[in-house]
Amino acid sequence: MRLDHTFTVPVPVDQAWDVLLDVPRIAPCMPGAALTDFDGEAFNGTVKVKLGPIQLTYKGKGRFVERDEAARRVVIEASGRDVRAAGTAAATVTAVLVPDGDSTRVDVATELTVTGKPAQFGRGMLADVSGKLLNQFAECLAGQLASSSSESAPAPGRPAPHRTRPHRTHPLVARRRPARRRRRRLRPARPRPRRPRRTRSSRSTCSR
Repeated sequence: MRLDHTFTVPVPVDQAWDVLLDVPRIAPCMPGAALTDFDGEAFNGTVKVKLGPIQLTYKGKGRFVERDEAARRVVIEASGRDVRAAGTAAATVTAVLVPDGDSTRVDVATELTVTGKPAQFGRGMLADVSGKLLNQFAECLAGQLASSSSESAPAPGRPAPHRTRPHRTHPLVARRRPARRRRRRLRPARPRPRRPRRTRSSRSTCSR
């Protein structure tokens, strides 16, 4: 069956071309996808998909069949097998990048073949699920590109931070240390013991 989708990324077509071919960068944006290996042409990984009440986990591989930079056209073939059942899935994805002002429109055409339990569902459910996954991928990629461009561009009207040189002290002055003033500890005055007053004793007269 053939599935057609379109999404937009907020960067010019030249930048969008480089980003969409960077598989390790865009793989985390695909819901349920995990990249395990990539050598520049072929890649291995797993994809988790939920179709109604069925949870599917495909383990497979893919490769670039065509990369036409002049026409902004890329073709990818991928296939995998469900790790829990005997179902398989194979897809040939063709993406064409079209300039759209400062943004880029990406037209995606997918030729999909499935066996096993997913084959019981009609084309409508498969198109709906794949469309939702592609929309989530586009939103994640757009947010990633917007954050990276805002971090790289300087804020308008913001002056450059003023750098001041550290104050250096002359070596002769640095060697001198201020004299320490000794503090005299004040001891509380001790009261002097009072001496008893001496009184003149009256001389006794002896009668002869």
